[in-house]
Amino acid sequence: MSDTITAELVSIDAALGADKSAVIRALAERVAAQGRANSAQGLFDDAWAREEKDETGLPGGIAIPHAKSASVTIPTLAFARLAPGVDFGAPDGPADLVFLIAAPDTAAEAHLAMLSKLARSLMQEEFTGALRAARSAEEVVTIVAAAISYEPQPEASAAVAPSESAGALAADGAPRRARIVAVTACATGIAHTFMAADALTAAGRVEGVDLVVEPQGSSGYKALPQSVIDDADAVIFAVDVDVRAQERFAGKPVVRSGVKRGIEEPARLIAEAIAASKDPSAARVSGAASSSSAAAPAQAQSMGSRIRRILLTGVSYMIPFVAAGGLLIALSFLPFLGGFNVNKDDQAFDIVLGNALWALPDGGLGQYIGSVLFVIGATSMGFLVSALAGYIAFAIADRPGIAPGFVAGAIAVLMNAGFIGGIVGGLLAGFIAWAIGRIDAPRWLRGLMPVVIIPLLASIVASGLMLLFLGRPIAGLMQILNEWLTGLAGTSGIVLVGVILGLMMCFDLGGPVNKVAYAFATAGLASASSDNPAPYLIMAAVMCSGMVPPLAMALASTVLARRRFTTVERENGVAAWLLGASFISEGAIPFAAADPLRVIPASMLGGAVTGALSMVFSVQSLAPHGGIFVFFAINPIWGFLLALAAGTIVSALAIVALKRFVGAGDPVAVAA
Repeated sequence: MSDTITAELVSIDAALGADKSAVIRALAERVAAQGRANSAQGLFDDAWAREEKDETGLPGGIAIPHAKSASVTIPTLAFARLAPGVDFGAPDGPADLVFLIAAPDTAAEAHLAMLSKLARSLMQEEFTGALRAARSAEEVVTIVAAAISYEPQPEASAAVAPSESAGALAADGAPRRARIVAVTACATGIAHTFMAADALTAAGRVEGVDLVVEPQGSSGYKALPQSVIDDADAVIFAVDVDVRAQERFAGKPVVRSGVKRGIEEPARLIAEAIAASKDPSAARVSGAASSSSAAAPAQAQSMGSRIRRILLTGVSYMIPFVAAGGLLIALSFLPFLGGFNVNKDDQAFDIVLGNALWALPDGGLGQYIGSVLFVIGATSMGFLVSALAGYIAFAIADRPGIAPGFVAGAIAVLMNAGFIGGIVGGLLAGFIAWAIGRIDAPRWLRGLMPVVIIPLLASIVASGLMLLFLGRPIAGLMQILNEWLTGLAGTSGIVLVGVILGLMMCFDLGGPVNKVAYAFATAGLASASSDNPAPYLIMAAVMCSGMVPPLAMALASTVLARRRFTTVERENGVAAWLLGASFISEGAIPFAAADPLRVIPASMLGGAVTGALSMVFSVQSLAPHGGIFVFFAINPIWGFLLALAAGTIVSALAIVALKRFVGAGDPVAVAA
């Protein structure tokens, strides 16, 4: 790995540009010029995307822009000692030492560990001082090579040792020192993860605290012994991504921050953790602790958990297409624009294509603008299934899976297989792309794999399977389902559908069951019409029911039974009023995380009432999102509000009763 940095990749006392964008671009171009990346623009785009998420400037005049990029073919360090320095967002001023860390998106564990070693060296004044004193590019290469010239171990063995053995008592019998455990993790898992770990460890020694850190790097991590976690007084999560196997820390007082704060303010984080350990109302880690969880590999996920994460990723990326398209269609129905007949006999498309602002249709400007809004919205909605499939595949295979997933989703639309076909196509495309990416291709072919080979082969296989074998059966299933729902419209059976949808929307508050119900409702909007109102009825029931949990928790915690909720819960309740009114079911999550056995059943009870009443009142929603703020797209609005109020009151009374009579006791501290 001695060729990770060469003299050609080093700039001494150079002016590479007036801002950090210019510096990153210049370093990316240097990497590409040395044949270590097949696209300078691709590397710059990935590094800049990382920079926009969180600036990479650090105290001490250091900046470490970095990326894992499909454009990179060889793990590379490019270095510049700038004169003058450039602002990379550090709190103490411009950076004069800049490393661009460029790693292939399929980098081996050893390479990632080596790049992480460099990041840790930057925390040492001796190392940065030597870089500032270097007189030539060759001397810089020698200094850096010395810092990384060890036989690296995989990051999975990189847990940081505590300042003293956990559990040690003072020699004079005084109370033991505070015990803190910490997790550090950044988006790429290369640099900030390990710099924060080192900074916290060093600060722990200075502060006289027994502190042990678990850096969760990009290629794995070594889980802390469960006994160390159990003995800890508090937890620090200095992370920019989800903590893996978080349930191991369940019940511990927790301080959460971004990973950069672990680098810049480690002593303050430790002080906050010590304070939290003494505060009975401090935020705590949610989840059920399991002694067995540490026995298994910490980075492993069950198949069910992995599928859940994959599906939620697809739905979360799909929602903007639905929200934008659905709201535009709803606006086009306004009476002073196109009205409800804006697209009668597909006339909206004919009007947009055959008219203009200077050649208006017979209906005038209102009809023309309404038609424009409808066409844009319908086009956006047309991406719904493709986006769902594309980002399901992305969750499995990263960027090489996006194109095969979108194509498989488009095939599902072509075959009328609906959102179920999109889910199946996305899963197929993702797993096929992932499997192809696991092939150990020759070095000369690796650069083509993510941009040509994987998308090509995965598209052929996944879409071929959809066309030849799976599309028609799924389309048949969707036709039966749609005919059943259409037949229920106007009958008492539709009320049962409302009850089921209400229960689903309130079961996991934005989780997979909730998202399945929401995806089912939004997917049907594209086929809704005055002759087929069932999708509008379903959308109204879903949106109205999804608003119930946060509104009910807000009502209970801020009005009906304030003393049965903690101070933090009452504060969350104030925010939940707005979240619930906006149809953000996740506003009830803080309550459910702290007290799931009472909050979830109460929410489901109210959701079922709301879903049933929405159907009884034949409430229709032409908008897929927005809650009460899209009142103009809901008819009749009085039915919507009455159903919402009834469910909210039922849920609020139920949670108060459960807290009073079932497992009554001190309020549970809110989970973080």
